[in-house]
Amino acid sequence: MRSPRFKKWFAALPVLNQPQRLQVLDALRPAAGLDPLLVLLDGFRTERCCPACASTRWHRHGQANGLQRYRCRECRRTFNDLSGTPLARLRLREKWLDYLGTLLDSLPVRRAADRVKVHRNTAFRWRHRFLTRVRDDRPERLHGIAEADEMFLLESQKGSRRLERPPRKRGGTAHRRGMSREHDCILVARDRSGQTCDALTGRGPVSALQLERHLLPMLDPQVLLVTDANAAYRAFSRRHGIAHQYVNLRAGERVRRSSEGAIHVQNVNAYHRRLRDWLARFHGVASRYLPNYLGWRRALDGGRVKSAEGLLRLAIKPIHSKE
Repeated sequence: MRSPRFKKWFAALPVLNQPQRLQVLDALRPAAGLDPLLVLLDGFRTERCCPACASTRWHRHGQANGLQRYRCRECRRTFNDLSGTPLARLRLREKWLDYLGTLLDSLPVRRAADRVKVHRNTAFRWRHRFLTRVRDDRPERLHGIAEADEMFLLESQKGSRRLERPPRKRGGTAHRRGMSREHDCILVARDRSGQTCDALTGRGPVSALQLERHLLPMLDPQVLLVTDANAAYRAFSRRHGIAHQYVNLRAGERVRRSSEGAIHVQNVNAYHRRLRDWLARFHGVASRYLPNYLGWRRALDGGRVKSAEGLLRLAIKPIHSKE
């Protein structure tokens, strides 16, 4: 807008009535939210490097879509601060912080879309773009006493165009009793300091081979692993020389005292309960998206991430990363 036209428009603001002023504010609010976002993005980059060749030799190369672009002096490719992240080429940046607020509040897709004024499909796509790196944010190792246990959710192909099984009504039940291949197994390991690791191990009860693949990288060599009496944990611990204690929940044993400390799995079971109650608000989560929701819950558990800015940092780079 040219300056004379802007001055004429600005001079007419005092004659607007109350509904018109509110309409103008609603239109300006998203644009005003863009500047804080750019400041945050610039502050997150401690050392800017080329996403193609990792070179730190670059120079400024104009702007595009409101973002500063750079050209690598080594490979000559151009990039911006979002290149190489799940947020690259994502539109409506002025609404990102408001949308991240809906993730902090754990809103379902439709309620998040209504709050931010975007289509529900956009809200769904944004959810999983923002959670792409959040799901990989885990502590490097669990130390001290680490509790491990599984929880099971009925397998879901929600949103799939082709089902691998006969369809069932929402909230249906498994055809077989107990834990079977109709259930997704979520392994959760948690130490007494509150650090949490989890993994979707597959369908049905967990095996020693799955524990070796998913649990072993989570554990410090000096850790004391506490589990229930599942034989897979005993076989896994013997094979890898991991100190192991277990409680026999079926026999009514809940807590046992030992020289290492209290032996129980109440810490991880309490996390299971919080996770299950939290997932209930989404009225069913597709199995293929479960890792994203597990990472989302880890970020919120215990108030580890308390602001939209912190969640944005997590979406661009995991906060457990050394870089």
